[in-house]
Amino acid sequence: MLTSKVAKRYAQGLLDFTNESGQTATVFSEMKDVVKIMKESADLNKFFMTPYIDSKKKVEVANEIFKGLSVSSKNLITLVIKHGRESQLKNIAQEFINKVEDISGVQRVTITTATQLSKENLDEILRNSNLVNTNANFDLQLNIRPEILGGYILRVGDQQIDASVKSKLNQVKKDFSLN
Repeated sequence: MLTSKVAKRYAQGLLDFTNESGQTATVFSEMKDVVKIMKESADLNKFFMTPYIDSKKKVEVANEIFKGLSVSSKNLITLVIKHGRESQLKNIAQEFINKVEDISGVQRVTITTATQLSKENLDEILRNSNLVNTNANFDLQLNIRPEILGGYILRVGDQQIDASVKSKLNQVKKDFSLN
């Protein structure tokens, strides 16, 4: 997933601030909550995306929704809204999480399959891949996409192994069309 320059800049600014003030762990946890809330609430996303609602009203609503957060996190949210970047709030929070995990040495691993896999199958895929360092910390995200038909797609950082049936069928189709 591509992250906008806006999200990267705000996240870097927040990271610099939290490193200086010693609040990185607290804000890291709170940004996970922000991402979760923004993912789960379509109504909140629609509210933030509505251009004719005044930013003061959006700040008011955000302060109520995120009232349990630290002052630093609330100030970031207020700043983002006042600058008209509320549509990027989830991306900013996710980018901050990614930056903190990168500093901590956490690998982000995504496995996409057609159906739910057992724990043993997941472990087998991870063990047999040369992309995943199973001795290090990694954050595993599972995606179920029936359209890949079978197999899996393993993504680690910016590297990917596509062992899906759909891509193999597309390759066979391409080979036939060339001959």
